[in-house]
Amino acid sequence: MDGLEKLKLRVANETLGQEMNTEITEDNYERILDEKKLEVAEELGLKEKIENVGWENMTTKEVGKIGGRMGGQIGGQMVKKLVAMAESQMVPVDGATIQDTKEHLEENQ
Repeated sequence: MDGLEKLKLRVANETLGQEMNTEITEDNYERILDEKKLEVAEELGLKEKIENVGWENMTTKEVGKIGGRMGGQIGGQMVKKLVAMAESQMVPVDGATIQDTKEHLEENQ
């Protein structure tokens, strides 16, 4: 398992795992994700349609609503973790701190 896969599992455990009170592993990741997709679909009133016509016959808008609700939880946390990891590996230049660099970048946008 590469670093990105490890990060994906860690974030999934911190979000879905805690919410669903279960440990997410390589072996059950897809199953847990599918369960969560159906749970969100049910909240949006789409579960019955999925059961009747299947995922492949759902509109992009419908599956986008489901993915958007889920992606916000998982994807947002992954981005935050990746940014934090990158920041922790940055080397200060000429005695500047990471905060100094951030402020400089924000001022010059």
